Amino acid sequence: MDVALVSWPEEEQRRLDLRERGRARLLLVKAEAPAPIASDALEDWIRLPADEHDMRARIEGLTLRAGLNERAPLRLDDDGLLHHGDAWVALPTIEGRLVTALMHKLGTVVGREALVKAGWPGEAPNRNVLDVHILRLRRRLEPIGLSIRTVRSRGYVLEG
Repeated sequence: MDVALVSWPEEEQRRLDLRERGRARLLLVKAEAPAPIASDALEDWIRLPADEHDMRARIEGLTLRAGLNERAPLRLDDDGLLHHGDAWVALPTIEGRLVTALMHKLGTVVGREALVKAGWPGEAPNRNVLDVHILRLRRRLEPIGLSIRTVRSRGYVLEG
């Protein structure tokens, strides 16, 4: 996987688009700009002007992290089996929908509202219903090396 170079903060929208697509990105930070906070493992930054060796090291680190993510891809098949590398787990329909929403933003926060819409399209279950399904999902995903982390007051993050 190649690493996208993004001028920051000028190309913030491009940064967000690349993150949505799961692309590795190196933020090239202007000397006067504040330091950005990396949004996931596929992002790093370096302040300009930068030493060529430092730049190559950051790019190689991102390439390695991106490669590790590619070695154990996530895939939910038509039978409701979630595959992670060589491991798999069967998921009920609602939990499959929740995992799909989390997979699309792997490593980033997915809000409760988005998860409710994904899990119960056209319905509005109470708050506890989502919590119960997330608890069940955590138990199912742990044996295949995945976890769901709670980000207080924001939502959940699927991590491998």
